[in-house]
Amino acid sequence: MSGLATPRLRVPRIARAGEAFEVRLLMEHRMESGIRIGAPSVPRDMLASMTVAAGGETLFEARFGNGTAANPFHVFWLRLDRTADLVFTYADEQGRTASATHRVTVA
Repeated sequence: MSGLATPRLRVPRIARAGEAFEVRLLMEHRMESGIRIGAPSVPRDMLASMTVAAGGETLFEARFGNGTAANPFHVFWLRLDRTADLVFTYADEQGRTASATHRVTVA
């Protein structure tokens, strides 16, 4: 795998000030732990973290370990007080990153 795929997002375009809205993310990644019993070894290739930021401020952060499934799907809720460009970034253990940006207009 030469680079990481762009995360797929499902985020509303418009939200009400102070009201929580649902965020859904899918990151396509094979999440190879490198642990094989009775099979040839495969190099470890795992996502390490995911962050959501707006205006340089981290709004949500997750760290991953061996128990994370391939193609992780995340659902969580955010709340904004003003219009913002949300930046969703995944990083793997080799230092590769993938990100996507989505504007949420607060009405």
